[in-house]
Amino acid sequence: MADIWLMRHGAYEGHRPGHHAPHEAALTQEGRDQVRRALPLPDGITAIVTSPIPRARQTATLVSHLTSLPIVATSGFLAEWRAPSIVLGRTAETYPPAYRAWRVRRLANPSLRCEDGESLTDLHTRARHCAAFLHHTAGRHGPLLAVSHTLLLGVLTHLPEGPAAFTTAAKTPWRFTETRLLPARPHVGPGLQRPVR
Repeated sequence: MADIWLMRHGAYEGHRPGHHAPHEAALTQEGRDQVRRALPLPDGITAIVTSPIPRARQTATLVSHLTSLPIVATSGFLAEWRAPSIVLGRTAETYPPAYRAWRVRRLANPSLRCEDGESLTDLHTRARHCAAFLHHTAGRHGPLLAVSHTLLLGVLTHLPEGPAAFTTAAKTPWRFTETRLLPARPHVGPGLQRPVR
């Protein structure tokens, strides 16, 4: 089975701790410098896949340019957790009451959504599909680098925890351009054994 390495994108415009970044936030010069400092990549990587969100896509493109590795797929499976639009660009001190109420109830009812955001169950299901997609792609292209976002990466690396993996991911964020090996493939459940394209 080919190795799958996971990398968080570099620093982006407007970043603050606890901040829910707007979709269009782009890499900063510091983010580009972080990508350069993250090289060389682990041995054996032959291809790159990336989230379509600009900060991840720009990270993957720069890695591709610097290493001559091809980007073989851009997939929404690798996109960051879809936070409700009412919190985009906000930090904890300015979260609206509806989001604060959802945060209190989310673990007891992981299928609960806050407005247009993804529920914890939605995110976990997508992460399971993402794991199947990554393994399928690695089977076709060899060892991969997957560029994504801290919450999705955290859920991917803690899939056996179920929807509660979101909480683990939130408590143990990834540093910008940090790279980790995806754990051995866990059981991903009925209906997800087939490759997902």
